[in-house]
Amino acid sequence: MFHKEGYTIIIISFIIIVLIILGLDHYAIKYDLAIKIFLLIVFVLILQFFRNPKFEINSNKNYILSPVDGKIVIIEKVYEPEFFKDERLQVSIFMSPLNVHVTRYPISGKVVFSKYHPGRYLVAWHPKSSTKNERTTIVIENQIFGKILYRQIAGAVARRIVNYAEESKNVIQGEDAGFIKFGSRIDLFLPLETKVNVKINQKVKGGITVITEN
Repeated sequence: MFHKEGYTIIIISFIIIVLIILGLDHYAIKYDLAIKIFLLIVFVLILQFFRNPKFEINSNKNYILSPVDGKIVIIEKVYEPEFFKDERLQVSIFMSPLNVHVTRYPISGKVVFSKYHPGRYLVAWHPKSSTKNERTTIVIENQIFGKILYRQIAGAVARRIVNYAEESKNVIQGEDAGFIKFGSRIDLFLPLETKVNVKINQKVKGGITVITEN
């Protein structure tokens, strides 16, 4: 299965690659086999990037689940300046171009804040990427965890963030919350007293890995 955000890119890429291959055959271009293999590899990578595998969500009202597939790169106390305006525990997940890039709601609840910020395209692991890069900030509230903020951050290659979270919308844990195209990062901002179940460099799965539990 492929994510709906990839349909247009997949179709256009397929048409372009087919046309190039037909052109290579027609004009008998030198090294045409190597070019064809390269084009097929590129197309497979595009399919890999937009895949949207189906699985059973590890749903539990007492869990905060990882919003995405990737690797934990930051667990630290920081000042969150946009919404909370106080200190929070930041947990950051880096996604390589080979990861599934679907964003999922970490908890069920009501979206109380959702804002898009245009910005730069620093590499996703850069310390300033969370405040300088193109990004969206989403806050979900429920009775168990209160307000939880997650931020979709574009990377050096990413050029479009898709966010389905709308203010006042009730959302369900693990459901599709958006997509980030071609490399990115997600930051979670949790209460300071949160005891996380993950560690630096740990690989996590969106909708499955438990970041913390109540």
